[in-house]
Amino acid sequence: MPKVSQDVDALSPDGLKQLVVLLLEKVAALEAKVAAQAEEIARLKGLKGKPDIKPPSPGKPSGMDKATESRKERRAKKRNKAANPLAVHEERIIKAADIPPGSRFKGYETFSVHEMKIEARVIHYRRERWVTPEGTTVMAPLPPEVEDHFGPDLKRFILAQYHQGQTTVPRLVQFLESLGICISKRQVVRILTENKDSFITEARDVLQAGLGHGGWISADDTGARHQGRNGFCTQIGNDHFAFFATTESKSRENFLSLLRAGHTDFVLGSEAFAYMHQRHLSAPVIAKLAEHPERRFADAQAWAAHLDVLGITEMKVHPDPVMIATEGALWGAVLDHGFLDGTIVLSDDAGQFNVGDHALCWVHAERLVHKLDTFTEAARKAKEQVQSLIWWFYADLKAYRQAPDPRRKAALRARFDRIFKRTTGFATLDRLLARLHANKAELLRVLDHPDIPLHTNGSERDIRSQVIRRKISGTTRSDDGRDCRDAFHGLMKTCQKLGISFWNYLGARVGALAADTVPNLADIVAAQSTG
Repeated sequence: MPKVSQDVDALSPDGLKQLVVLLLEKVAALEAKVAAQAEEIARLKGLKGKPDIKPPSPGKPSGMDKATESRKERRAKKRNKAANPLAVHEERIIKAADIPPGSRFKGYETFSVHEMKIEARVIHYRRERWVTPEGTTVMAPLPPEVEDHFGPDLKRFILAQYHQGQTTVPRLVQFLESLGICISKRQVVRILTENKDSFITEARDVLQAGLGHGGWISADDTGARHQGRNGFCTQIGNDHFAFFATTESKSRENFLSLLRAGHTDFVLGSEAFAYMHQRHLSAPVIAKLAEHPERRFADAQAWAAHLDVLGITEMKVHPDPVMIATEGALWGAVLDHGFLDGTIVLSDDAGQFNVGDHALCWVHAERLVHKLDTFTEAARKAKEQVQSLIWWFYADLKAYRQAPDPRRKAALRARFDRIFKRTTGFATLDRLLARLHANKAELLRVLDHPDIPLHTNGSERDIRSQVIRRKISGTTRSDDGRDCRDAFHGLMKTCQKLGISFWNYLGARVGALAADTVPNLADIVAAQSTG
């Protein structure tokens, strides 16, 4: 490598670019040399080189949760997987042939066949038309379930196939045409996106019920595309509900905005100022906000204007006063509407979800240990020992959730310290253990709240359908399409958690005559969360 001048200030822009290129080449060469040396050291010690540790799949980093299941939990899962018997709709008697004389009848042998019938039907409504003596035309009205040229059962089928069946619009159109239904791609898109305000409202009401009545929620996010641009889909839910929202940001401000559950206001209350103090917002800025008599702001525009009037927008200090003040006002609005009152927020340690009374996922914590690369026998043994201790501890936490005991709580806290304060001699592992020990309060939140889960597997399962939809369809084109996709995914997952058939739910909402009555999902979520 040619020698470069040490006087960086004297270099021209082209000279600086050349210097950067040379340094990058040197860094790459050093990295390759270090990797080769690591392989050689492993070979000289009699090892087989770098161990083949594959990155864990989402939700299953090393099998810790499944491996620590009790027999009772495994039996319960098998019972849940058993198929529920369906109602018998038709009974046919098949007579035996060539029965020898003197034979005795011994009843029937039952053989059940599951069948369904899909066919295209065209209904002609012949509406009476009368002309009154005054010359006014009177026409018989259509049935209330008929809104256009496509019936409610067809609309239910299209909605179910697109959202639950995860099909695409072109394939759906092709399938319907093969059945003899004359429908275009544009008409299918209209059925999926137009006049769906009632579904979007119900999805928002479900979120309000879940945030207002649940003892805990978990959250996760994944990439999403809208109008050809990258964004993020955030999931919020628990055992009774699920909610999805696609936005351009995954910041804490965005998460707090979603926790307002449809409200747009900003509130400066005691909780808001406490949040600002906790986030180390400067005292003069807090004083400016506290001294002003106005405490409520209808929307983002009103809040931004207030910050401008106080001169906070122009401040260039750290931390950003606009960001922290906005987060505080959003948190004040969340609590002002009665949401997250005593509710635990469980997450995978992503910073945007760290609000309120926060708890951490043990599966993600253990995953950090599981993913460590080891190159020596001593490091491998240290990692295996720590993993076994964590698995054992995790199994005992699961047992504690089933039968909480104050004495056991104290023992588990002391045992946590012994595991995560230990020194193994494997420097990378020791740093990781110290990092996990710093999260002790959030990892052991379950000791004070045994009802909360130990992991965010539920959120990862929920959001997987959004990941599949992203891979299948890529992007949404309109805001209505984005909002409908999120709303129907949330309603579908909520139905699954409540034990309600999504097919029956869609039929009840679109007016299919054969559909069962399904109450408002928000009412069911509120009742089950408080029950």
